[in-house]
Amino acid sequence: MTRTRDTTAAAHRAHVEALRRLDGPTRLEMALQMSDDSREVTLSGIRHRHPDWMAGEIHAELLRLMLGRDLAAVVLRRPTVGR
Repeated sequence: MTRTRDTTAAAHRAHVEALRRLDGPTRLEMALQMSDDSREVTLSGIRHRHPDWMAGEIHAELLRLMLGRDLAAVVLRRPTVGR
């Protein structure tokens, strides 16, 4: 795990050690929650930038951002996705 610039080496070591003490299910639960939170933040940003978009457009943009234009187009069965 890379230490961020605003974190001391001691704080980083303590964080890594705390994570290592967690059991597998807890670590998985944390990872899934971070993924959900990230998706919600991304959706909020899309809605903020495009308040006039319908739910399908927002969903397509989320997929484009997460998967890239080509894979999102395959998932949505469209020639291209995004603007």
